[in-house]
Amino acid sequence: MTAIHLTKEGFRRRVADFEQTTEWKFLGSRPALIDFYASWCGPCKMLSPVIDELAEEYEGKVDIYKVNVDEEEELSALFGIRTIPTLIFIPTEGEPERVMGGRPKAELREKLNALIK
Repeated sequence: MTAIHLTKEGFRRRVADFEQTTEWKFLGSRPALIDFYASWCGPCKMLSPVIDELAEEYEGKVDIYKVNVDEEEELSALFGIRTIPTLIFIPTEGEPERVMGGRPKAELREKLNALIK
């Protein structure tokens, strides 16, 4: 299993329907991680296989998504993405947490484990 690529419509169905409300309301049934990336970004390319490995490792526990900032500018603007890669960790309740830049796999695991506790 690899990370799921999200479009605006997929985001509205799986994560949050930002066109219906201005308040954050997560729609997922389990925590999520969103990787905002670009195909031309070197650090994004290095992080991509790690994200896919985590998607496989956490399958059924955490939904892991990717958003291409060049193709989904509206989603990038929604989260104020100015640096890539940017990772958004979303608990089932509460506010999302943003982490900018590439991170070691062990650190990402720690954050994912904290989401599912």
